[in-house]
Amino acid sequence: MAAVPHLIKERTGKVMGINPKDAQITKSYISVSFAALLFGGLLGLLQGLNRAGVLELPSWFSYYQVLTSHGLLLVVVFTAFFTIGYFNAALSHTLGGLLPKVRKMIWTGFALKLAGFVMAVIPIVMNEASVLYTFYPPMAASPMFYIGLVFIVLGIWMNAFAGFINVANWRKAHKGEHLPILAFFGTGFYVLLFFGTLPVAIEVFYIIPWAFGWIDGINVMLTRTLFWAFGHTLVNIWYFTAVSAWYIAVPKIIGGRRFSDLLTRVVIILLVILNITGGFHHQIVDPGISLPVKFMHVFMSLSIGFPSLMTAFAMFSVFEKTGRAKGAKGLFGWVRVLPWKDVRFLAPMIAMISFIPAGAGGVVQTTNQLDSIVHNTMWIVGHFHLTIGMSVVLTFFGISYWLVPHISGRVLTSTMNKFGVIQTILWTVAMGLMSVSMHIVGLFGSPRRTSFTTYGDNATALGWNPYMLLIGVGATLLLIAVIMQVYAVFYLMFKAPKGQTEFPMAEVEDGATKTPYWTERWSRWIVLMLLIVAMAYVIPIVDFISNAPPGSPPFRTW
Repeated sequence: MAAVPHLIKERTGKVMGINPKDAQITKSYISVSFAALLFGGLLGLLQGLNRAGVLELPSWFSYYQVLTSHGLLLVVVFTAFFTIGYFNAALSHTLGGLLPKVRKMIWTGFALKLAGFVMAVIPIVMNEASVLYTFYPPMAASPMFYIGLVFIVLGIWMNAFAGFINVANWRKAHKGEHLPILAFFGTGFYVLLFFGTLPVAIEVFYIIPWAFGWIDGINVMLTRTLFWAFGHTLVNIWYFTAVSAWYIAVPKIIGGRRFSDLLTRVVIILLVILNITGGFHHQIVDPGISLPVKFMHVFMSLSIGFPSLMTAFAMFSVFEKTGRAKGAKGLFGWVRVLPWKDVRFLAPMIAMISFIPAGAGGVVQTTNQLDSIVHNTMWIVGHFHLTIGMSVVLTFFGISYWLVPHISGRVLTSTMNKFGVIQTILWTVAMGLMSVSMHIVGLFGSPRRTSFTTYGDNATALGWNPYMLLIGVGATLLLIAVIMQVYAVFYLMFKAPKGQTEFPMAEVEDGATKTPYWTERWSRWIVLMLLIVAMAYVIPIVDFISNAPPGSPPFRTW
């Protein structure tokens, strides 16, 4: 008899949109995510103040330890835990809950990721792994750092296969039906997550025996290429997650409908097929890569702009149609009637707008001649903070204001909404100030990945100082915004008034083109993706291996 109330509770949770057991999974992932954001933001402040020349870090916690930790916490922990938690909630909501075995796999992945993170952090704290987020050989960290990365990847794979199993189970029970659109996004997400992490897994398994001293040398070009096959994809996975909320949640929040189910699914397919290729545009200045191969990767990198432009057209069409349906007049009258005071709309809308200059900056870095000017300067850091810190992270913040109360059985109050609007504006001003200053000082030649120095009071380096001070100011304001956001998340999770919060999912607009079933043939899209990946990487990787130099021994440069 004791099991009956529990069963009723589970069924009630399903009616509300999420099983309580599934809600606990997402709450755990998001809790870790925002805890990482808090500590990563604090480390970001230390970096910003150091680059501004107002803080000298102690020898026992050097700039490069801070930089490595900042990258690991925000690039690996914050984003990975948030995106996986979000898509687990999405699959639970749209597919009628997660299977019991899927929950076990997700919790196993959670444990593996946490264990890997702890194993990677310990050598960083001990100053045995100050190799930065990119961990390029020939710099070598403690073997424990790389073993920790293996556990993180295994945790990611466990989540990916859990998602595949849940989707396959739904498709088996709903033959001939279209996968719900958010689950379709989730399928693409896990496909990218699995195949995108394969190169870095191969790289790490190659590095580990080298770090232990079991092999004498390592092929530096091969490891750099494997890393960027992963790193290029990782950035686009975050963008992919943000796009899912733009298409599905934002139209519902503003009282509109999705532009087209067919267009949405085609965009998802294109993002999956085109995402992994193009990694060499991060290596344009590298020797050992032929110009034809570099140009091919430049084209592949730029091709991702096509689904992005389709998204821009679809979203602003939705905004205009919704605004005009509410009585807006004139060419831009629809702008005024959008819900700018609703943080669930404001944050992702600013994220979308910021992606316009961020995308333009990406074109600069993908172009051979222009990248030669900005490569390894602070411009790159500014671009990264604009694309990720604005376009992606602000979207994640906007999602949190409805997802966290949804999974917690609570509501977003008007007071907390106003608090979120203030936090969003502060974040936008701070990140804009910092990223624009980074872009400018990068054009003046300030290098990235270096602590504060005037290079012997060189006149050029002294000219960077005003912009570096602005970076320090931006980093300070960002930490305040981080604290506000973390407070908002945990307030909505544990303290907000109890109630039901909707999982916003927009319906397709009337008269939209019917979606053909060929969009559901995921095996075709995966094969096509692998063929394009082979076009991009097989020839250069075979060349790196067959014409490999003797290899580099490990170096410690800190």
